[in-house]
Amino acid sequence: MSIRPWRDIERRVSRQIMVGNVPVGGDAPISVQTMTNTPTSDAKATIEQIRRCEEAGADIIRVSCPDQDSTAALKQIVRAARVPIVADIHFHYKRALEAADAGAACLRINPGNIGSDERVREVVNAAKANGCAIRIGVNAGSLERDLLEKYGEPCPEALVESALDHIRLLEDHDFREYKVAVKASDLFLAVAAYHQLASAVDCPLHLGITEAGGLIGGTVKSSIGIGSLIWAGIGDTIRVSLSAEPEEEVRVGYEILKSMGVRTRGVRVVSCPSCARQGFDVIRTVQKLEERLAHISTPLSLSVLGCVVNGPGEARETDIGITGGGAGKHMVYLSGVTDHHVADSDMVDHIVRLVEAKAAEIEAGTSTSADTRAHAAA
Repeated sequence: MSIRPWRDIERRVSRQIMVGNVPVGGDAPISVQTMTNTPTSDAKATIEQIRRCEEAGADIIRVSCPDQDSTAALKQIVRAARVPIVADIHFHYKRALEAADAGAACLRINPGNIGSDERVREVVNAAKANGCAIRIGVNAGSLERDLLEKYGEPCPEALVESALDHIRLLEDHDFREYKVAVKASDLFLAVAAYHQLASAVDCPLHLGITEAGGLIGGTVKSSIGIGSLIWAGIGDTIRVSLSAEPEEEVRVGYEILKSMGVRTRGVRVVSCPSCARQGFDVIRTVQKLEERLAHISTPLSLSVLGCVVNGPGEARETDIGITGGGAGKHMVYLSGVTDHHVADSDMVDHIVRLVEAKAAEIEAGTSTSADTRAHAAA
């Protein structure tokens, strides 16, 4: 299906950097990040959490390195991870040196916060020697005192000025492998700052609404902020900051990108809110399907509609569809065409088999309703 003009997103042109083997910026796909919350010094627990995030589709994962025990464990963590690891550093420049030597693909550090120019030079040299990128992370909650005194409060101009000051420190040492974030928990402040920064620099931008809240509230807030920026063509990598397990951040990140039509992963579910016309329990059915299809990474679409009012129309636009019918028998659509019925008792299992079979066909480069049906029946 072709993209309509009113759905076109013209991305801001940025230069590209590499975070490990993941390109960020330029024409690279918008990458999805998260951050572990285990003590980094506990390598086993951190690796287990990283594995869950990888399975959810994380492209890049950040770990905090507040002390020497954490950077000591980082080498084992980096070796076990399948995706690039970003070391989160704040004020201790020696942790940055240790993290770079331990194999971190990127250092999250604000050069203006680590002291003298000599320290900045040491961090830059370590990053160059180890092929590390650097992520400058400006946050409204931790703006420099002189900027707060100058502007009176966190504002877009203060965030952007802070970012430009940090950028200048890196570029003074001939370092350009950096990306920048200007985050705030106030989504209006964050969005305005990103717009200003996007017009002032050519580096990749890392998007996020920081301290967004819990799973539901934080998802809504992040979707509005990140979604509006992506719609404006701004953003090269994202992190959804939730008070939830990090793998949930990854899932929400992909849902934002899928809804914007800029990146696809896994099953896109189109489902109705349900009403008295429903032929089956739509809400519980969708919950079960989302849980059981979470392992599918192949992009495909599934419609789950409770009745025939909108069901056939939605099914025509999806790879697999189910529409509620009478007497406990429901219509199944394959590639938009009515194909067969399924009873209540076998409906969820049947749809899971159909989706798994369709994903296998897509991966194998084939796509026919007969193949899907045959695989599901096997």
